[in-house]
Amino acid sequence: MTLRSEAEGWLRTKGTDQWSDPETGERAITKWHANVDEGRAWVVVGEHDNVLATVSRGAVDRDFWTNADRPESALYLYKLIVAREASGRHLGTRIIDWMSRLAALEGRTWVRIDTWRTNTGLHSYYERLGFEHVRTEAPPHRRSGWLAQRPAGDIVLPHDLLSVTPDTGERRNAAGAPKGHSGAEMPGQREAAPSQFPSHSPSSADVHGGAHTGQEYRNE
Repeated sequence: MTLRSEAEGWLRTKGTDQWSDPETGERAITKWHANVDEGRAWVVVGEHDNVLATVSRGAVDRDFWTNADRPESALYLYKLIVAREASGRHLGTRIIDWMSRLAALEGRTWVRIDTWRTNTGLHSYYERLGFEHVRTEAPPHRRSGWLAQRPAGDIVLPHDLLSVTPDTGERRNAAGAPKGHSGAEMPGQREAAPSQFPSHSPSSADVHGGAHTGQEYRNE
């Protein structure tokens, strides 16, 4: 929530009311809390336990995606936020790559997003990362609706991957893997069961639930 508050202020300096709009903000926060409660939100934590970024996944948003879109074919990425102090580290790109690998391991075809309709700078950011605009929906009670998708499994930074380790709080060995464990169970979408996401070797950041030296990406 601290990351979101910081992002709201930063976005206002960019001339957009994204996430600070009073008509939609409370509903979005409620949905986000549900994803957290269901174990579908993660944070990137630095070596001093400072939270550097967060991302969530959730069910298909039926205000935007229809049966014709084959909603079960995609992983739906929400609430990607990077702290201002971590800007320039490509954390956003690496998190999207991580979600892309998770989607592929679940047998999905796409990673999908919906973003604020008027935030053209954000649209350009996602397009640079390989997302293609599908269409724009404009239900009267929503401000989001710019829909885009990227093929599951596509990687932008293949040499700088976030690895995945169990959310157990245990420390990892020198190779970056948790002692006595080979993979991590990741929460799935409501339409699909969780899948196993194997650990990857040396990276400067990892998906993990415990503290260690360096950056980590943990289920929260």
